[in-house]
Amino acid sequence: MIQYFKNVAHKTIAIDYPENGAWVNILPPLKHEEFIDLSEKLDIPVDFLTDSLDIDEKARFEEEDNVKLIVLKTPTENNSFNESDAYYITIPICIILTHNQIVTVNSFENAAMKKFLNTFQNRHPDKKNMMVLKVFEKVVQNFMEHLKEINQRRNILEQKLYDANRNEHLLQLMRIQKSLVYFVTALRSNELLFMKLERTNFLGLNEDEKEYLNDLIVDTSQALEMSNIYTNILSSTLDAFASIIANNQNEVLKRLSVITIVLTFPVLISSLFGMNVPNGFEHSPYAFYIVVFLSLAIALIIGWFFLRKKIF
Repeated sequence: MIQYFKNVAHKTIAIDYPENGAWVNILPPLKHEEFIDLSEKLDIPVDFLTDSLDIDEKARFEEEDNVKLIVLKTPTENNSFNESDAYYITIPICIILTHNQIVTVNSFENAAMKKFLNTFQNRHPDKKNMMVLKVFEKVVQNFMEHLKEINQRRNILEQKLYDANRNEHLLQLMRIQKSLVYFVTALRSNELLFMKLERTNFLGLNEDEKEYLNDLIVDTSQALEMSNIYTNILSSTLDAFASIIANNQNEVLKRLSVITIVLTFPVLISSLFGMNVPNGFEHSPYAFYIVVFLSLAIALIIGWFFLRKKIF
């Protein structure tokens, strides 16, 4: 699906044709025929349009025939039905600067482009560089919001684990850990992209725009630091709970071993006197009571010994 927007008197208007100064936003479902048609209309290399289809595309930029391409990663919710997959994944956004338009290509719907659309009426289409930087800003904000959600979810799951150790809570923490791995990788890639854009001045930024880009680099570094911190905390938490579960298991096994030892001697005595051989008590009316008393006495003595040693 291809959308065309134009800013008229601080109002976002949907149009039917990519006019000069228009924003072209491409959303799924994506058709190869539409890519070819748009490539011919706007004189864009078709590879620039299809690069976003590769979910593993790295953050980068390049230029061909005076058409500039910038690819960066943005987070989005994972709609996978597999319960072991990450809650969030990262997807590429392609920003293409033509002679007269700005084109964005999304392999999935994402919150960053929705936020940009909501503020498009405040943009100046003639200032392409600032529009690109605003897309960068929305992506960074999207990362920060998802990181806060992840941290809140982690705190809730940790509290539940303190109350009751359940496998499903550990699996949910593992899904959060996978999400953070995606975030760390994408943020590091975006940070390198922004720094390279600043160093090479690929967009031809003026001083104010360079300062704005520098602020975005700082925000991206902060988001990356938050991701690393949350990842380390989560790894430490999972290791701690693994140790707690192992200790609890050892305690249970120790108690079961003590109970086995306590019951072993009474069973041994009962087995000896239950054998079909002469033992001196076969004619005694108190034989059963003697065996029971002797078994209980030995069991109590062994149990008292373990309690005294604080083994039980």
